[in-house]
Amino acid sequence: MSFSNDLLAWYDRHARVLPWRIGPHDTKRGIRANPYHVWLSEVMLQQTTVAAVKAYFEKFITIWPTVDGLAAAREEHVMAAWAGLGYYSRARNLKACAQIVSGEFGGHFPETAVDLRKLPGIGDYTSAAIAAIAFGEAAPVVDGNIERVVTRQTADATPLPKAKSNCTAFMVRETPKERPGDFVQAMMDLGATICTPKNPACAICPVFEPCEARKAGTMLDFPVKAPKKAKPNRKGAVFVLIRSDGFVWTVQRPHNGLLGGMAALPTTDWTARQDGATGVGSAPFEARWTDVGTVKHTFTHFHLELEVWGAKGDTPESEGRWNEPNVLPTVFRKAAQAAQKMGGP
Repeated sequence: MSFSNDLLAWYDRHARVLPWRIGPHDTKRGIRANPYHVWLSEVMLQQTTVAAVKAYFEKFITIWPTVDGLAAAREEHVMAAWAGLGYYSRARNLKACAQIVSGEFGGHFPETAVDLRKLPGIGDYTSAAIAAIAFGEAAPVVDGNIERVVTRQTADATPLPKAKSNCTAFMVRETPKERPGDFVQAMMDLGATICTPKNPACAICPVFEPCEARKAGTMLDFPVKAPKKAKPNRKGAVFVLIRSDGFVWTVQRPHNGLLGGMAALPTTDWTARQDGATGVGSAPFEARWTDVGTVKHTFTHFHLELEVWGAKGDTPESEGRWNEPNVLPTVFRKAAQAAQKMGGP
């Protein structure tokens, strides 16, 4: 038996049931995964866990069952539905990609990794995953789970991200021309359920025999990661004006930059590179502001601590609109929740 055969035999028995996935028995009967579902799930899964994505995926396909429906949606509605998943450039690229697929390709996704890579928000990993899973191309797919499986199999001590090229070469060698999508998903499932970061279940691994790290007892040494740079700490202030019905006054962030195009609470000009102003004097309009504490949030490149100033009132003399707090990005939902506990009239 070969590596791929052993792994596929295991996958046939133990494949995870996921809302965007076609099971291995259907694949062997010639049924293919819905490319729209595969694309949507893969974009959502970038930097996000399967557990977190399931509900968002089901919400999106309920609201927009087809890529044409998503293409026709208003951007602010897509961004609101995405709120809480983070990395909001993914949502903007999702909408842009849907418009191209609908408008230029008649609602049909390109079928090769090379052509898929030309679309917004689709890089090397996502293009290969869609091509393999939806269209049966033997494209080499490498994500975090696969990096862990491969570096342990080969005891590759090259630090990530440099080791990725070696992982890609492994996947080129091992991905079978028959059932490449199932093989890729089997590798993902193996990393997620057996070849886990801290407690790998080597005794029940379907490919334990050739694993070099298992033979040496060094599984936890892989993958080797380059030292992380410390994230800077940034400060700023956020202002929560609450209407009697619980709605909060929001503004739209600039389309370029962090949380671009999202509805947000008025806040000072903090970025990954600089602090924003603090104190009630930095409020964008007059109100009976009360200091209600601070909230903390971590972005990809920095930690943020925001002073939260709350007030109750009606429409201010300021550009913006009233919104429900639950449509806001996580950092602003935290601030709104803090302000909702504020007492007073």
